[in-house]
Amino acid sequence: MIDFHCDVLCKLLLDKKIRFRNGKTGDLDVTYERLRESGTLLQTFAVYLPPDKAGTIDPILESVDLFYEQILTCEGMMLVTSVADLEACLMSGQTGALLSLEGVSGLQGRLSMLRLLYRLGVRAAGLTWNHANWAADGVMEPRGAGLTSEGQAFVSACNELGIIVDVSHLSEKAFWDVAALSTRPIIASHSNARAECDHPRNLDDRQVKALIQGNGRIGLTYVPWFVTTRPQAAISDLLMHVDHVCALGGEKHIMLGSDFDGIDRYMTDLTHPGEVIHLKEALLKRYSATQVAGFLQDNALAFLRDNLPVT
Repeated sequence: MIDFHCDVLCKLLLDKKIRFRNGKTGDLDVTYERLRESGTLLQTFAVYLPPDKAGTIDPILESVDLFYEQILTCEGMMLVTSVADLEACLMSGQTGALLSLEGVSGLQGRLSMLRLLYRLGVRAAGLTWNHANWAADGVMEPRGAGLTSEGQAFVSACNELGIIVDVSHLSEKAFWDVAALSTRPIIASHSNARAECDHPRNLDDRQVKALIQGNGRIGLTYVPWFVTTRPQAAISDLLMHVDHVCALGGEKHIMLGSDFDGIDRYMTDLTHPGEVIHLKEALLKRYSATQVAGFLQDNALAFLRDNLPVT
C-alpha cells in the first residue's frame, strides 16, 4: 500500500506527549507499528497547521523537525526524496516516508523558504487549505478566486524544483489555473468524485478527466463525509468512487489518500492502516489482482518514478 496523505505531524505538533512509535493506543491512527505490520510501502506525511498557527514559517520548521526526530529515527523508516531513494526503499523492505506541505501560508510568499524546504525533503505541496492565503483561494472561500500572481510563481517554482503540486483543497478556479500553468503532472492527494458524493472538496467529472489527461493522480480518501451523505460510510460506498473514476478512464490514475489523523469520524472497518486489507478484499471481488495492485500501490509508484527527482 501507498498512502498519499495523513496528518500525523499536526497531532505531534499540537501534543508533545504523543509518540509515533510505542505510543499510547488511540493517540494516532497512523503509527510506526501499524505501518510496518501492514506492509505499507510508502506513507506521505503532510505538514498541516490549524489556521491560527499557519501564518509563519516557525511551526512548519518545527513540523519538519518532528518528521526527522519521530518518524525517520524509527528502524525501517526511510526518507524518500528521489527515484533512487524510492528504489532503494523497495529493495530493502523499508517503509518510505515522503514529506508534503498542506498549505503554504507560513512561507509568506517567499520562494526562498520553498527552496529551503525542498532541501529539507519536501516533495509535494498544496497551495492552501480550505480558505484563502497569499497564493490561492481554497474551496471554502466564498469568492472562489484562483491563483494570485505569487501563487503562479509558486507553481512555477515547484515545477522547476521537482515538487509535486497538489490541488486538493483548491477552489475550482484555482484548480484550473494550476492545471493550465503546471508543466508537470499534478495530483489531488485526498479527494473523491463529486458525482458520487456532492461535497465541495470532491472533484467534478471535468476535473477528474483533467487529472487523467495530464497523467496526474487522484488519491481516493476515507473521509466519511467525502464518501457518502449517509450517516455512516462503508467500504461499499468508497467502491462507488473507484467505479466512477474508472468509468471516466482513470483506472491507471487512482491511488489512496486516507487523511488518517485528520479526521475524527471514520468509515466502517477502515480506521487505520492495518484495516486497509478490508478495502483490498472488497476491491478484489470486482477488480482483477493487477487492477487492485494499481489502486493500492502501482499507480502511485509509477507516478513517483516519473515525477520525483532522479537522485
